[in-house]
Amino acid sequence: MYLEISNPMDYHVALYIRLSKEDETEGPSQSVTNQKSLLNEFVQQHRLSVYDTYVDDGWSGTDFDRPAVQRLLSDAQSGKINLIICKDLSRFGRNYIEVGRYVDYIFPSYNIRFIALNDNVDTASKDTSALDMMPIVNLFNEWHVASTSKKIKAVIEANAKAGKYRTTCAPFG
Repeated sequence: MYLEISNPMDYHVALYIRLSKEDETEGPSQSVTNQKSLLNEFVQQHRLSVYDTYVDDGWSGTDFDRPAVQRLLSDAQSGKINLIICKDLSRFGRNYIEVGRYVDYIFPSYNIRFIALNDNVDTASKDTSALDMMPIVNLFNEWHVASTSKKIKAVIEANAKAGKYRTTCAPFG
């Protein structure tokens, strides 16, 4: 993947990292530590200056009512940052409409560049196929959450029908 950063000193970078409880089952590649390493490697390669790292550990990406993302958005609105980098679109959010709204409308209105490394999305490169595919990727990310939720509910229901405990300890009282 090649993303060009022409004037690194022009950027005040925000690194965004998110890991939900469900994502932990997808393996260590999604871990907070792995995401930090990937993002910091990119920053070092391009000699960028990081303003702050925003981490939502244990938060679902289905809505944007997350502490670190709210702080990130506030810093973006106040002009403290002008480049947001995350591992991929699903780390920023798993809501098709909201991710598109931020990337396509809100960030450009604040002159903020957005990069999702593994998806090759860079809003400064308007002629890439990655931006054309972004709505489809976002839609798939949202579908993944809905699909996972249905599977978990089915397992819980099957266990309940089989008479298995639904909690880790039996209630007393």
